[in-house]
Amino acid sequence: MTKDIDWKQLGFHYTETDYIVRAECHDGIWGPIHATKDKHISLHLSATCLQYGQEAFEGLKAFRGADGRVRIFRMEENARRMARSAEGLCMTAVPEDIFCSCIELALQKNMDWVPPYETGATLYFRPLLIGTTPRLGVGPGHDFLFAVIPSPIGPYYPSGFEHATPFVVNRHVDRAAPLGTGQFKVGGNYAASFRATEAAHAQGMSCLFLDPTERHYIDECGAANFFGILNGRYVTPASSSILPSITNNSLMQLARDHGLIVEQRPIKLEELSAMSECGACGTAAVISPISRVIDPDNGHVYEFGDRPGPVSTMLYHALQDIQYGRAADSYGWCKVV
Repeated sequence: MTKDIDWKQLGFHYTETDYIVRAECHDGIWGPIHATKDKHISLHLSATCLQYGQEAFEGLKAFRGADGRVRIFRMEENARRMARSAEGLCMTAVPEDIFCSCIELALQKNMDWVPPYETGATLYFRPLLIGTTPRLGVGPGHDFLFAVIPSPIGPYYPSGFEHATPFVVNRHVDRAAPLGTGQFKVGGNYAASFRATEAAHAQGMSCLFLDPTERHYIDECGAANFFGILNGRYVTPASSSILPSITNNSLMQLARDHGLIVEQRPIKLEELSAMSECGACGTAAVISPISRVIDPDNGHVYEFGDRPGPVSTMLYHALQDIQYGRAADSYGWCKVV
């Protein structure tokens, strides 16, 4: 039985569940995984995660399907992306089997928190890897804590998929350096973006970042990847400072399956004027259609309408149908529980 919660009113915020799952690594050796009700940790103030930002995280979901079964979406890809992030910050990567076992144990111990089908809510997992070695000298640690934090969530944007979101261009804040950590999912990237994203939110909009070298090409939509529909093609940016999105990767495959040409390349901001629709995509939002992009530096506004376009709608439902078990999972993306 699921919990007695008004699932349709859930937003994208933390709701405490019964258990989290942990594993520790010392000098390259991973210990056993275990579930615990204790949501707190004892951490030395000189730990490398606090002193030098040695930290990485992930985000993935479990869906209660039309058949009543629960599906975890592409957790192996999240395991591989976290491993790349760990290597980028000189941390010991969590082996894929340990990562997936932790996710499955977190689901098993919190099954009552998986929202019912057709409520729009899902069970979200936040895997977290932090350096715990006490250190004052600059350098990486050799001790790590891996934890999986489950929480039921609703839509990332309160308007959901059916209502598009306005974005504003920001040329005054770079979310990541060209050869820095932008391609990794680490907390520092998000902290660096807060100045821009909070300013955009104060205006009732989200933030569109440009490339950190020339500030001429589209980079990311806040914390999500960007895609656009241009002359019947699915176009999405290619850049060393963009986090590779598992959702975007899935949408690109579905776009090809539906006859669209997919282009992953640098996209000039001015190309927005030729796009019929565009959106932000990621685990949290899946697809958030963009209603307009405002460029305050030159007063230009790119309009796309307040409702999702036909291609975005088709791709959104195609992906959701797989996640909820309404369509064949021909690529084996889902782990069915």
